[in-house]
Amino acid sequence: MFGLGGQELLIVLLIVLLIFGGSKLPELARGLGQGMKEFRKAQREENEDDRTG
Repeated sequence: MFGLGGQELLIVLLIVLLIFGGSKLPELARGLGQGMKEFRKAQREENEDDRTG
C-alpha cells in the first residue's frame, strides 16, 4: 500500500492522532471510508461504460 511498511504506517497514524486528537478519529475514518466507497463506485461505473460502449 503506497510502499509503506508497518513502521511507517504506525508513525503516520500516530501523527494523525496527535494532529486531530482521539475524538476526531472516528469522524475522519468515516469520511475516508465514504470517499473510498464513492471512488470504487465510480470506477465500477466507468468499467461498465467501457464494456457497453
